[in-house]
Amino acid sequence: MAGNELIGKEEREQVLDVLERGVLMRYEFDDARKGIYKVAQFEAAFARYLGAGYTLGVTSGSAALKVALTALDIGPGDEVIVPAFDFIATYEAVLEAGAIPVMADIDATLNLDPQSIEDRITPYTKAVIPVHMCGSSARIDEIVSIAKKNNLAVLEDNAQSCGGSFEGKKLGTFGDMGILSFDFYKTITTGEGGMVITNDKGLYDRSDWYHDHGHDHNPAVGRALEGRSILGFNFRMNELQGAIGLAQLGKLDYIIAEQKKNKSRIKNELEQINGIGFRNLPDPDGDTATFLGFNLPDANSAKEFKNSLKENGVDTICYKENNWHYAPRWEHLIARATANSKQYPFSNPSYKGSVTYNTADIPNAEELLGRFLFMAIPVIIPEERMEKIAKAIEKAGRV
Repeated sequence: MAGNELIGKEEREQVLDVLERGVLMRYEFDDARKGIYKVAQFEAAFARYLGAGYTLGVTSGSAALKVALTALDIGPGDEVIVPAFDFIATYEAVLEAGAIPVMADIDATLNLDPQSIEDRITPYTKAVIPVHMCGSSARIDEIVSIAKKNNLAVLEDNAQSCGGSFEGKKLGTFGDMGILSFDFYKTITTGEGGMVITNDKGLYDRSDWYHDHGHDHNPAVGRALEGRSILGFNFRMNELQGAIGLAQLGKLDYIIAEQKKNKSRIKNELEQINGIGFRNLPDPDGDTATFLGFNLPDANSAKEFKNSLKENGVDTICYKENNWHYAPRWEHLIARATANSKQYPFSNPSYKGSVTYNTADIPNAEELLGRFLFMAIPVIIPEERMEKIAKAIEKAGRV
């Protein structure tokens, strides 16, 4: 459960610092807040941590995707390539922007297959969203190279691999833009919340303006007197989220280090079982160890192993059976059942392409996800619990 396991005095102190001043909004009320701007501090600290030019706190990871897509000028008539193994929010954000998500296959990393990008490109393709799933990077260097060759924008969805890296560079900083999520299940949490990342000042400005009703945030004038370049909406992070985020960010490296220790011990137990294989990690050193992905020779073996672990008190996830992380299982997506009763943007006459969500188009995902299991790795695992996991693995290996 990562960051929420460690909520304690640091978070309480940060929140009380906000409450003592009574200013919960990130903007205005300069006298009352006495120079304390928690969201701005959180953004600046995270930019330093990532080595990024600009960061922007928003209300959720989903909002971060919507803000970034808007800044990138992705909209009606456009297609965006997205992996089949993903959380549904990435597809929803593309649709919210008025564009069409195009489902692509995965590879042995269980992330977006670079070759599948080239297979999906049409005259309508404007961007690709590589998603760094379950703690580990996609082959991001190859993905960026292919995108540049084809004049496509790259938006990294790093909701599930906060703090991860590839060859020493933090995930979320490779593409034109990146995003993070801080919901309650993420590596660090602000309850809800997200962040937009970019090194491009123009993209940052458009994101900043859009996320706050078009305000240009000119410090030389009062908020109500600011200029406006574009219309926007409200995706502002509040000061309580920023305060908790500051405390959690200070724990991020510790969280990852402890997860790596726990993952290594559990992986050592699994390595003793014949027929067990492991997920391909493009950069093992950059893995956040949020999850341990391992595979059995076939789907039936995986199911038996999963059931045995469950009987002995250890939960795992088969994402092919999961209703929220595998596109072909989203019946509302298949039915084009968007929030708009006219099925917009699928029904938008400006869209001239054709999109399908058939399993025949993603043979790697169909084969791999059926025999892969994932185990969530907590930050804190008492020795008694670790021994129980080891015994459950040993028993499952005899099935």
